[in-house]
Parts: sequence; C-alpha cells; structure tokens
Amino acid sequence: MPLLEPDPEALRPGTAREPAPDRVTDRSAGGTPEPLRSELTALLGADKVLWKISDLVRYASDASPYRFLPRVVLVPEDLDDVSAILSYAHGKGRSVVFRAAGTSLNGQAQGEDILVDVRRHWTGVEVLDDGARARILPGTTVMRANAALARYGRLLGPDPASAIACTLGGVVANNASGMTAGTTRNSYRTLASLTFVLPSGTVVDTADPAADEELAHAEPELCAGLLELKAEIEADAELTARIRAKYTIKNTNGYRLDAFLDGATPVQILRGLMVGSEGTFGFISEVVFDTLPLDRRVSSALLFFPSLTAAAAAVPRFNEAGAIAVELMDGNTLRASVSVPGVPADWAALPRETTALLVEFRAAEEAGQAAFERAADAVVAGLDLVRPASSVTNAFTRDAGTIAGYWKARKAFVTAVGGSRPSGTTLITEDFAVPPARLADACAALLELQSRHGFDAAVAGHAAHGNLHFLLAFDAAKPADVARYDAFMQEFCALVVDRFDGSLKAEHATGRNIAPFLEREWGPRATELMWRTKQVIDPAGVLAPRIVLDRDPRAHLRGLKTIPKVEAVADPCIECGFCEPTCPSEDLTTTPRQRIVLRREMMRQTDGSPVESGLLDAYGYDAVDTCAGDSTCKLACPVGIDTGAMMKGFRHRRHTPREERIAALTAKNFRVVEASARLAVAAADTVGDRVGDAPLQAVTRLARKAVRPDLVPEWLPQIPGAAARRLPDTARVGANAVYYPACVNRIFAGPDDGDAGSALSLAEAVVAVSGRAGKPVWIPEDVTGTCCATIWHSKGYDAGNRIMANRIVEAAWGWTAGGTLPLVVDASSCTLGIAEEVVPYLTEDNRALHRELTVVDSLVWAAEELLPHLTVFRTAGSAVLHPTCSMEHLGDVGQLQALAEACAQEVVVPDDAGCCAFAGDRGMLHKELTDSATAKEAAEVDRRPYGAYLSANRMCEIGMERATGHPYRSALIELEHATRPTLP
Repeated sequence: MPLLEPDPEALRPGTAREPAPDRVTDRSAGGTPEPLRSELTALLGADKVLWKISDLVRYASDASPYRFLPRVVLVPEDLDDVSAILSYAHGKGRSVVFRAAGTSLNGQAQGEDILVDVRRHWTGVEVLDDGARARILPGTTVMRANAALARYGRLLGPDPASAIACTLGGVVANNASGMTAGTTRNSYRTLASLTFVLPSGTVVDTADPAADEELAHAEPELCAGLLELKAEIEADAELTARIRAKYTIKNTNGYRLDAFLDGATPVQILRGLMVGSEGTFGFISEVVFDTLPLDRRVSSALLFFPSLTAAAAAVPRFNEAGAIAVELMDGNTLRASVSVPGVPADWAALPRETTALLVEFRAAEEAGQAAFERAADAVVAGLDLVRPASSVTNAFTRDAGTIAGYWKARKAFVTAVGGSRPSGTTLITEDFAVPPARLADACAALLELQSRHGFDAAVAGHAAHGNLHFLLAFDAAKPADVARYDAFMQEFCALVVDRFDGSLKAEHATGRNIAPFLEREWGPRATELMWRTKQVIDPAGVLAPRIVLDRDPRAHLRGLKTIPKVEAVADPCIECGFCEPTCPSEDLTTTPRQRIVLRREMMRQTDGSPVESGLLDAYGYDAVDTCAGDSTCKLACPVGIDTGAMMKGFRHRRHTPREERIAALTAKNFRVVEASARLAVAAADTVGDRVGDAPLQAVTRLARKAVRPDLVPEWLPQIPGAAARRLPDTARVGANAVYYPACVNRIFAGPDDGDAGSALSLAEAVVAVSGRAGKPVWIPEDVTGTCCATIWHSKGYDAGNRIMANRIVEAAWGWTAGGTLPLVVDASSCTLGIAEEVVPYLTEDNRALHRELTVVDSLVWAAEELLPHLTVFRTAGSAVLHPTCSMEHLGDVGQLQALAEACAQEVVVPDDAGCCAFAGDRGMLHKELTDSATAKEAAEVDRRPYGAYLSANRMCEIGMERATGHPYRSALIELEHATRPTLP
C-alpha cells in the first residue's frame, strides 16, 4: 500500500440514520453471486463483466422513480457477445434488460437479473446518400447524430428534450418524439430500416431483401404466429378501426398493434413492433433513419394569454399556419420558472390564469420565412393577448439569443419544479395526450386533480399535438405519500381514458408505472393481443419482464426509490442522466449521476454496514480520483448540479491536516515553487534528450507506488521543456490591458514548431500581436509567484486556495489600477479561475476589489479587440480545434472559432470534442482518465490530416498531443504567425 494512501473512512457519512426501506441488503454486499459471475466471465471475459457492489448500485437507478438492483452488469462489444448473453439467459432461465443512456422516465432501463450496457461500445454515425439517410448505432445520442447530419443540412425527426443524453436505441425502443415530431416525424414514421437480435439470438436486418426468407427458415413458428395475429386483427373491423384511431394522437402505451396493419410480411411487422417495444422484443443493434431538412431560418414568439382556454383556442390556428412547434406553459409553470437564471424575474407576479404559448416556425429560405411570419402575424392579429409583465413583447423574432431564451423558459419546467422539490422526495415526470380540441379541458382537469391530491399544480407540453406533461414529487419512504401517489394515478388514468379517450403515455412509453393500467386504456381484447405478441416473439420471457406487460395491479408501486439527503450541492439531483455524455470518466469509472447514486445508497445504509463499506472501498478511485473536476456536468444538468465541486469537497475531506499545511506552504512560497518546477522540467527535458523518457517514467512510477498515485505525477513523453526564465519586455505606459501569463505558461514551453522555428512563445505572441493591432499590453514585473489558485482549488486544498485566491485578486487590482484596465489571461482555465472560482474564498474586502476587475480571456481579447485591426498574410489550409471545458463555461468557443477562421481556410470542431480530462496535472496522475476521455475525439481527428491543431490551454494541448500524436498549440500563436508581415 502506498505511504500516503487516503483512508476511505474519511468519506463515510458517519451520521445517525435509519435504514431506508429500499436499501440494498447485506446479502448483496459481495456483488454478483457465484456461479453467475464466473460463468459469465468465462463466456465474455473479465473486462465485460461488472460485478462489484458499487457497479450494481450505480446501474440500479435511472431517470425514473424506480430502482432495481441487477445481479450483474454486462458490457458487450459486438453482436456475438449479445447473442452469447441471450443464449446463456435462455439456457439458465434468466432475464435480460438492455440499457443505454438510462434516461427513460418509467424504469425501462432497469433489470433485476442481467443488465446489459449497450451504450459504451455501440456509438457511431454513418451519413448516407448525402444526408438523406443515416445509419446509427444504438448508443449514439440524438445530439451527436444531429451534429453529423447538420453539415448536410439534415436532422432526425425525433427531437426529445433529453437529446443531449438519450440514445437512438432508446429513442426507437420507446418511440420517443419531442417538441416537433408529433405523429408524423417520430421513429415509427421515419425509420427506414433496423437491425435487431431476437430473444432467440436470430439477427434480422429489415433492409435485407432476403430477410423474410431467412427469418422463415430460422424462426418458422414466430413467422406463423405473427401472420396469424395479423389475420385475426384484420378480420375484426371494430378492432382495426380502434387501433387506427388510437394513433391519430401521440401514443406510446403498449405495443404498436398498427404494425400488424402496416406490415405485409413477418419482417415488416417486426420492423413496426420493435418501435416502442421498450426492449421486450429484442436488441436493436443498428437503425437507419430517413432524415428531414434542417430548416435554419427560425421565427419564434412567446405569446401570453389571459387564460388556458384562450391559449388552447389559438393552438389549431398556429398549426394551420404551419408552426413546427406550439408549446404551452400554464401560469404556475411560468411563475415557478423564475428560479432559473435567465428567466425574467417579473414573471413571479403573473396572474394565476395567465398562460403562454411558445410558437415557432422554421423555413429553408428567406421567402418561406417571410411567408410564415405573415401567416403568424395574421393569427396574432385575431388573438386577445395580454402583457401582464414589462418583459412580455408578444412579438415574433428572428434573434437567436432571444429564441434560445424562450426555449430556456419552456424547458425550465423540469428545472424549476425538480430543483425546488422538498429534499428527500422523488420526482416523477408524466405525460399523456388528448385530442387537441380537448386540450384546455384536459389542462384544467389535471390541475384540479393535482391540487386535490396535494401535488404542486403545474402543466406544460406540446400543445400542437395535445401532449401534456406534469411532475409529481413525493417521499417514497412514507407509506402515506405512496398511497397519495397511488390514489392520484388511479384517478388520473380514469380521467385520461374515460373522459378524454386519450393515451396514458404519449411519448415516454409504458414503463413500470403505466403497465398496470394498460388494459384500462386499450381494453381486454387489444391487451390480450399484446400478451400473445410477446409470447410469439419471446416465448421464454427472457427480455425485460414486467416493463410493458404486468398483471399486478399494484406494479406501479413496486421498486419506488427513496431519495435520502446527501451533500447540499448534489441533493437536488433528479438522476436524469443529462450529465453523463459530458463526463470525461464516463467510459472509465463513474459518471456524475452515478457518483450521486452511490452516495445516496451509502445514506440508505446503516452506519458501518457491509454494503456501505463496499461502496466506500471503490468510491475513492471510481468517483473521487477519476473526476476531472471540469464541472461540465453543471452545464448539462437541468438543475445546475456541479458534481465536480462535490468531488473536490471529498478530496478536501480526505486530506490530513499535514497535507493541508504543506499545500498552504506551497501557496505562500509559490515564487520558489514556480522556479523549482521550471528547473525540474528543464532538467527532466535534458535527461530525456540524453537517455530517453523510459528512465523518467520508471522513476516516477516507482515514486507513485511508494507515495500515492494521486499525489505524484507520472512523466509523459509529451511533456514539453521549460519556458524561458524571462518574460517579454513590455511597458506600462500606453498599455491598453494588463497581460497575465498563467503560471503553466511560465513553467512549460510551447510545442516544438516545424516551420523553421518561426513560432514565438505564447507570451511573445500575445505581446507581438497586441502591439501589431495597436493595443499594446503590459506584463507586470511581479507576476512570478502568483497563480489563479486552480492548482489548490481542483485538489480541494482549501487553505492554499484561500491564500492564492486573495493574493491574485489583490495583485490584479493593483496591476490594473483598480480595475481601470482589463486583465487579459492566456489560459482559459485560469481565466475561469480568476473570474469566477476564486470568489467564494475571498475576504469581504477582496470580494469588493474583485467586483471592480474586468477579467478577459485571451481568446476574447484577440477575437474582439485585436482581429479587427490585423491583416492576415498567410493561412493554413485547415485547422482542427479543441474547445476546452473552461471555454464552455466562459462562453468563449465562438471566439476560438473566429480566430481559427481568420487563420485557416477550413475550420473543424470535432463532433466528439469534449473535456480532455488532463485538468492541470490530473492527466499525469491518472493518464488512463485522459486516454479514455479523448479516445473518441482523437479517433475523429486522426481520420485526416490538418494544417494546424489549435486550442488555448497548455495542459489541454499536451493532453490532445498525447491522444492524437499531433502538436496542439494556442490559437494566439497561430494568429501571430498568420498576421506577421514577414517570416524569417
């Protein structure tokens, strides 16, 4: 064991608490039992079998209010693995559930036996026919697929609100739709073909002309059974008419019985049945979509009405005018949303009856947009709109920022209600659909029902399609609260079915909470046909039992999860999973959601239980050490949770008082530390030049084993040499800005340049290009020994962080003459540190000084202040960019692109660009984290050569060089090179 290995006990909650009713029991503390574990390891290999208790717990939760502990989690890489798993399950009488993103809202991604992760190795997009179609693997997110299609002016039909995280396999399996898909642009209507694996292991490609012949040979009983069901349905005119009528509005409850009417052959029938089957009929291994035009000309308005009735009456008029989206928000939703940053504060005083419609039109060209706007104006002219707040305009706009604000307000529904729900309550997101003509009545009835059962009354939804959404929050640990939820569901289902003849699930799919009410909506005849369809396709009941079909009338109450209170920063988490695709450790250890899920399970346990101890043993590395701390999870989270901050807090808790004192000492004496670090880098570079990198790597690896891997960095061949001791000479008089070279750029040199040494250092480049633009900068003589404090902040050293945070603010205030000059910082992470992250650690006096500072990232300085005054003399043929996570936080990605576009004829931002996880020195402490985080982006970059590889943070550039083998450098160095009149 390393000398300074942290004690897992430091993270033990240590609070007196009662065990939760749904806690994982002690008998599961050992993880996957034998012989299940050894048999599957022999079948698939150890790296594809996740068996520790921490693995099982982190996969037990999804975005739904349910929680089921799997016996084992498998991570197949290909169809052979999937077939082997299904064969094993058949032979052993076990059940299998497939899980991709885990964003399903009704427990579809949870299993109680074998759970199969089909996200990690199942990503990829192949654009076909110049964008007319796209072949997509099931673990690919909707956002990633649309990014690839956008270059061709195309997009997918389904547009669920969870597009950032939900995957195409899940979208098809749930027939998820969204704001604009309705009944015509969803998966059922836009899917060209799909490949799937039946429970028996038979693989079917519906695009194969020989598919029916091969299926008949492999599965004669299945084919005969499907055709028999088809004939029976078609012979019943009343049933056929009922089926057709059910799909005139959005409906994802139960199986798509219209597949029997739309398909002529068994393969065609299966193609339809797989859509919305929720993993109960097979594994979807590939989908091919017919894509739709990406109409880029957008006009939107947020229109306010005096009542629900008035708003609902306007919906069909906008539909007739050609609106692509008509979204409804009732008064309670509008008022609650003011808690979300960016939503107008004056909405808090809106009258209770006020209702808003977000109406959007999209066109391919100016003429079409103008025609839509004329039609929209004609509708508006005939409406009785109100202006109950000064922020209300009731006008259509083309401004992208304003439109983004409207959609932020619309999506604030979940953010506001979910984030403000009482601690300890679980959140249920429900949806249903009614005939659009009944929209107002349905809204009023729902609000009354919510109020009567003690739930917050609020409704929003896709009004154009009669599709409404609402939220319920209750405490699953309290029997009275569970009974209240049950009573509400009983009345709700009766209301939707009996009064409105609606669908109990419009786009979220049946799942565990509506399965008991399936027959209530469809009736006994159609429901029995669904049971028979399941029997024909999956006679052994291997796939996803109890997720669509369940005869237990109380099944919706089984497995409800409690939400124990955890650290304040993470307590509002609704476990939606939106954070996961942004997380650098997603494919290595845990995601932000899983870090919180694991912590909640610790809180469900009694103090010192075997399960709690098992979770703690794994949590140090899996959650704390391999968190990059980049906090991009906060940007993706609908309730703004910064799991990175929680992990930094845990790092602080693991520090001994001695470690904190040493960290504070390094902050106090950072001038010496900085000089020593530069000398050490220079010495190592000299040794590396003489004997190679292997001895340095060997020495640092030994030191890591002896001391602690999270304290001693490993030497990497990509680490550059030392920066020059002296910074460029500059003058304070006449300076337009103070230039602060980050300590990382004062310690490490830039990349080796292949153009006859023509590239300057970053500091030289910033000084030169600023002067060239007529905006000279001044570097203070005493920058040495100062830092943005991120070094201490990222590691959770609070005392050292506090020392350096106050030092840099005091110094910056003096350098900038009390904030009269901007402070230009040449590393995006350091800009973020000084501009935002130091603030909580400042004294009150220094917070006042900080408010007077203008901290400017060098990208913004160059793009907005310098570029307009520069002449470009030479450009690279192409440039690929690596936007850093700090740029995302600062909103500087556009400036990086602007600089690159000035310096290169073609600029590419990889679709898979994300945080590199180098995170200062974390890429040297845990290089496996950076290797995993950059794998997809590096693969995309390496598909072709580029003339320049650009970013704006030295350590991220090192991480990307390690990943791709190409020397990344700052965009400001490239700008200086491009605008230099002559080269040596």
